[in-house]
Parts: sequence; structure tokens; C-alpha cells
Amino acid sequence: MKSYTYLLIDVFTILIPFLFSFHPKLRFYKKWSSFFPSMALVAMIFLIWDVYFTSTGIWGFNPEYLTGTYILNLPLEEVLFFICIPYACVFTYHCFDILQIQPFPNQTGRWISLGLIIGLGVLLPFNFGKFYTTSTFVLLLATLIYLELISKKNLTHFYFSYLVLLIPFAITNGILTGSFIPNEVVWYNDQHNMGFRLGTIPFEDIFYGMLLILWNVQLMEFFYMRNQSKSSVAG
Repeated sequence: MKSYTYLLIDVFTILIPFLFSFHPKLRFYKKWSSFFPSMALVAMIFLIWDVYFTSTGIWGFNPEYLTGTYILNLPLEEVLFFICIPYACVFTYHCFDILQIQPFPNQTGRWISLGLIIGLGVLLPFNFGKFYTTSTFVLLLATLIYLELISKKNLTHFYFSYLVLLIPFAITNGILTGSFIPNEVVWYNDQHNMGFRLGTIPFEDIFYGMLLILWNVQLMEFFYMRNQSKSSVAG
């Protein structure tokens, strides 16, 4: 059973969101035509990133917790991670949107984005060259600058959703990095990150996860609006 640990984490992450995708009030399945293309594009980028980091020893995987099936020199479970986690997170984002759960004032997103841009901009020079820190911070900084300053996106709803998602994130990533189990499922070479951990979770994981979900959400919304426009023209 130990060798199914990572696989079971993937399965249990997506199981309830998938089942509730058909709930008559939520109907997330109606956004599948927008979600799955976005998920595939983002997964492709993150998998290339993952393959490189794994091959250079920036992080790796403990075979004790894997089934032993590999794709692109990555464990099958790691590939599934970029399907299951985005699905569960974007589903949660969708639910808050449909149910109109968003307690933050509209301008909150702008202030959070500016705070992140300043904070990451300050930390980056002191950690430049540490591959995990540098790549994550640079990509997230570029994304936030583009969305806030160029596209003028309101990210308030996204930040609220991600704040809530940090709770299951702490559990899932905690298990993967060694909390609650004897050894870690995913190990990190601390020469390539800040070396600061929240429990067993590398600090950078919070921003890596934010980048992963932010790209999925923004691309899904782009594809959804494009599909809606095509439908209205066709109609």
C-alpha cells in the first residue's frame, strides 16, 4: 500500500470535485471545454520545468511511495498531479464564483498583487541563482505585472479562492514533503531554494502553486469567453 501513497493523494484530491462537477447548481462540466485546453497547456509547461529540475537534481521522488510507472522520466503520479490539483483548485474557484462567495472588497486584489510584486521583487535579488526560487519568483512576477498593469485584471476573487485553498494545500503538500509520514514523497535540494520551510513545505511551493492555478484560471476564462463569443456569433 505504501507504493500507492502519491497515487492515492492524486485520486482523493480530484474525486470529490469531479463528482460534484455534475451538481445541478455547480455544473462545472459545462466549462470542461475551456478548462481542459488550459490545463493541457499549463501542464505541458510545468512538466518541461519538472523534467529539467528532476534531471538536474533540484528535486526528486522517493520510489518507496511510487507505483514505479514513469512518463518522460517522471513518475506517473507526478504527471497526474498537474491534472488532479488544477482540476480541484479551479473547481473550487468556480464554486465560489457560482455561489457568489467573495467577502473581499473589489480593490483588495490590486493591493495584494502590488504587495506580492514588491515582496517578490525584494526577495529575488538576494536569492538570484537559486534555480527553484529564481524561476518561480520571476515567472510569478512577470505574470502579476502583466495581469495587473497591462491586462488590468481584477484578481480579488482568485486571491480569496487561493487563500481558502491553502488549507488543503498545507495538507497535501505537507504529506508530499514528509509531514505525517516517515519520509518525504518529494525531496528538494535546498541549495536551489531559500532553505526556509513552513513545517516541511518549502516556502517557494506557495508561489509555485499560485502560479500553477493562476495560469489555469486565466487561460480557462480566456477560452470560456472566446467560446461564448463564438456561440453568440453563430447564434
